[in-house]
Amino acid sequence: MVVIRGATTINEDTPDEIRAAVKELLEQIELRNMIARDEIVSIVFSSTSDIHSYYPAKAAREAGFEGASLFSAQEPEIDGSLKLCIRTMLFVEKNIQPKHLYLRGAKVLRKDIAEKINVAIDGPAGSGKSTIAKALANDYKILYLDTGAMYRACALKALEKGIDLSSECEVEELIRHLTLEVKYEEGTQKTYLDGADVSDKIRTPEISMAASTVSRYPFVRLKMAEKQREIASGISCVLDGRDIGTFVLPTADFKFFLTASPEVRAERRKRELESKGYTVDFEQLKEEIVRRDQQDMNRAIAPLKQAEDAILIDTSAMTIEEVLQAIKKKIQEKI
Repeated sequence: MVVIRGATTINEDTPDEIRAAVKELLEQIELRNMIARDEIVSIVFSSTSDIHSYYPAKAAREAGFEGASLFSAQEPEIDGSLKLCIRTMLFVEKNIQPKHLYLRGAKVLRKDIAEKINVAIDGPAGSGKSTIAKALANDYKILYLDTGAMYRACALKALEKGIDLSSECEVEELIRHLTLEVKYEEGTQKTYLDGADVSDKIRTPEISMAASTVSRYPFVRLKMAEKQREIASGISCVLDGRDIGTFVLPTADFKFFLTASPEVRAERRKRELESKGYTVDFEQLKEEIVRRDQQDMNRAIAPLKQAEDAILIDTSAMTIEEVLQAIKKKIQEKI
C-alpha cells in the first residue's frame, strides 16, 4: 500500500467551491498516478480552520469516490498558514511510486513537485554528479536524465566502426545516421544504440575517453543538446553533465557545480570500476581524469565550466548523503 498526498485551495468557503476543488484534486491524482478507483482504500481530508460550509469527504462521495472509506478533519488555527486550504491523503492498494499533487494556491507548499522543474548538476568526472543526480531525482520523484550516456553511446559507435576520432568529418557523418534512444524502464534509464541496449557496455574507461573526444565536436554537442532539451521541456527532471547549466539548459531552475580533488575522483572511479569487475591502475586513472578535465575545459563549444548562477559544492570530504542534503537545502531556500 502507498500513500499519495495532495492539496488544493478554494477562493471562498462555499459548498460549490469545495465540491469543485475536491473533485479536481482527486481526479488529477488518479490520472497522474494511473490508479483505478477501486484501488483506493481510504481518503483522509483535513481543511484549514476557515473552511466550515461543507465536508470535503462529502464532496468526494458526491464526486463518485464511493468505494473508499472517507474521513474529514479540521486543522487548528495557525498564524501564517495557507488560507482556505484542503489537504488529502489517499491510501492506495497498489505498488507504485506515488506522485503527489498540489494544485491552485497549494502549489506554494511544495514547489519542488507541484510544478515542472529542471535541476542542472555539472562537474568534472568523478565529482559525484551522477550519483547525486540519481538520488535527488529519486527523492523528488522526478526523472533523472543521464546526458553523459548519450555521448558515450556516440563514442561506442565510433569505436565499433573504426572511425578516426580525430576526424571531425568522419565523426559527424557517423552521428548523422546514428539511431539513439533513451528509455526509462522500471525507473532506470536505458541507452539503446541502433536498437541494442548498451547501458553497461558504455561504462568502460576507454569509452569515457572516447566520449570526451567526440563531445568536442559542435555537431555532436548540438545534436545531443537538442534531444536533451526536448526531454526536459516536457517533464520535471535532473540532468547532470559538464555543460547543462551553461549550454543545454541555461534557464534551469536550479544549478549546481560539483567538484573534488583529482585524487578523490580517481579513487571513486577506481572503486566503481572494480565493483564491475575491471582491473585498473590508480595512477593511470588519475592521469586520465586530469587529461579529460583539460580536454573538457578547453573544447571549442560548451566547455566544462561553472555557470555564473550555479552553486559550487566541493564534495571531496563529503558523503553522498551530505551532498544530497546540501543541494536539497539550497533548493528549498529558493522555493
